[in-house]
Amino acid sequence: MQFVKPKVYHVAQTTLDADGMNDYLTALGAPKWRTDAISEAEALVEVMGRGCYRSFAPGLNKNVTKVRSNNDEYIKNILFTRHGSVLEHAGDSYMFFDVSRVFTHELVRNRIGNAFSQESLRYVRLDKLKCWWPGIFESHPKKDAIAKIWSRVFETCEGAQVELAELLELDGQPMSLKKRLTSAMRRMAPIGLATMIGYTGNHRSIRWAIEQRTAYVAEEEIRMVFAEVFHQQQARYPSLYSDAVVEMVDGLEQISFTNSKI
Repeated sequence: MQFVKPKVYHVAQTTLDADGMNDYLTALGAPKWRTDAISEAEALVEVMGRGCYRSFAPGLNKNVTKVRSNNDEYIKNILFTRHGSVLEHAGDSYMFFDVSRVFTHELVRNRIGNAFSQESLRYVRLDKLKCWWPGIFESHPKKDAIAKIWSRVFETCEGAQVELAELLELDGQPMSLKKRLTSAMRRMAPIGLATMIGYTGNHRSIRWAIEQRTAYVAEEEIRMVFAEVFHQQQARYPSLYSDAVVEMVDGLEQISFTNSKI
């Protein structure tokens, strides 16, 4: 049994097709338009927003006589006016590693605008169990007694998995049977077992997930993970996350947005 900490890995983000974008702008009548966005995601959000009103330059839409020329200013106005749909066009992918099944069960409830791919314990054999030690126990006056119980339970579960694998001679079985046996054996694994899950969301859904999952009423582990997601997102896309409000509640960050649920 091994104690581990949840880890957050950013693995993908939206990129632009420069040729397609130039062809679109030419067809629209704004071939010289350029953005000063510092990220391709924020550039795409700006293009989608401007496309709604043909506001790339005065005169493209006769109702528009003045346009914002700065991406940061434009994005902040998008947030202020809650034109949230254009944020759905760009997104990011993360791998959450060494997170518990407790975490993944709660994460997948954020379904709208998100995609998930979780490690399958029908295929992945459990032999060395890992888990996260909750912070609330670390500061508890009976920490040592709790740790002994915790370790005993996990070590028992780990030993049972190894013993069953040997008893069932898993290494000598065809994959079809091995999968069925492994699936049955996972029922003896604790819900606190460390696993991994892939998470993809668009900026509208990620903002909402951050707000929900760092709230003081949320579970400790998921608060930790989504606080890290927030910091990584804000570092990459400062304009899209510029309205964040960060507070410390119960020793953890609680993140909300001035323009909530846009």
